[in-house]
Amino acid sequence: MIPSIQIKDYAYDLPDDRIAKYPLPHRDESKLLCYRDGSVEDKSFKDLPSLLPGGSLMVFNDTKVVPARLHFQRESGAVIEIFCLEPVDPPEYNTSFASVDSCRWKCVIGNAKRWKGDVLSLCNPEGDPIVSAMGLKAILVDRVDRTGTVEFRWNDGKPFSQVLETCGSVPIPPYLNRETEAIDTERYQTLYAKIRGSVAAPTAGLHFTDSVLEDIDARGIKRETVCLHVGAGTFLPVKSADVSEHPMHREPFTVSLGLLKDIRNRTGSLVAVGTTSVRTLESLYYVGVSCIEGGSPADVGQWAPYERVYPYTTEECLDAIITYLEKSGSEELEVGTRIIIVPGFRFRLTDILVTNFHQPESTLILLVSAFVGGDWRTIYDHALAGDYRFLSYGDSSLLFRRDVAL
Repeated sequence: MIPSIQIKDYAYDLPDDRIAKYPLPHRDESKLLCYRDGSVEDKSFKDLPSLLPGGSLMVFNDTKVVPARLHFQRESGAVIEIFCLEPVDPPEYNTSFASVDSCRWKCVIGNAKRWKGDVLSLCNPEGDPIVSAMGLKAILVDRVDRTGTVEFRWNDGKPFSQVLETCGSVPIPPYLNRETEAIDTERYQTLYAKIRGSVAAPTAGLHFTDSVLEDIDARGIKRETVCLHVGAGTFLPVKSADVSEHPMHREPFTVSLGLLKDIRNRTGSLVAVGTTSVRTLESLYYVGVSCIEGGSPADVGQWAPYERVYPYTTEECLDAIITYLEKSGSEELEVGTRIIIVPGFRFRLTDILVTNFHQPESTLILLVSAFVGGDWRTIYDHALAGDYRFLSYGDSSLLFRRDVAL
């Protein structure tokens, strides 16, 4: 049954001065709130490795943020901001990034009403000759409100990935209330970011340094990666009064066959770095259901976890995916998810979560509440009283799952 949850029950007062507008000088100097069995401790992020159980399997999201925000200008002088969300033609990220003369993307269009469909030219106020040589243009294909399909065309035969690197800026979250600065190019990206495609960072990973990662390795904790490309809607507040009316967007993810086997055979805790890693890991059960019942992997629907009681064990579902991949000769699962994790969700894989402090009335607060058995206010009240920094550039938390009746 789809749960009926009032989003107002997940509101809290977040003063603007508690939102971290900039990162700390060093990534691992952030505070770390450790929650276990209803109690809270104040730690430093450098303490994280010593707080993790030995023999754990730790999963990171290695998606890479692309400089997806572009500013164009009409002949009238009006500036139109175009924020690339996901590729349309060609539809695959790697293929689109490799395009050398044109491609189409689904975009959020700022100042949309002032774009009458004319061809736009990229803003180049500094007269950069490299930017001028690219001659990047934007053509409106279709639009519904502020979202539409935009065709990009350029001249010099460079791949679209390089066009974005040259012409775009890092799309920092709007709640920072400032323009993108040079520091964001480095710091709004994890050290282990690898696969281009996200328009928002998996921010739990922003705290990790080489030193912390080395300490994790020294404790015998195995590190693995998944890739879920983070969409712009991930961090948006829920606007409907009842969460059941909130639509989740699709996010593509990949998981290697090797990691699936490691998860299947693990004996220690499974630690997810970030809510995107949790959504990926927990989606695997339902992908396994589709393999058992339909013979092949399928996208995970938003309410799949709540629609019925499933008779399969987690091991059976993982085995079904592994068998499918081996029979098809594939080394990687590629599928999408719209899963929403809210109180009442049954976690089947994730034992421990590393995550930042999230916006009021967001799906991420709902996920945290589900993970800690409804005890999210204990965590957030402590963080607010303890001068923790909030949101993307803020401090971190280490949450041990608490399974209690809600």
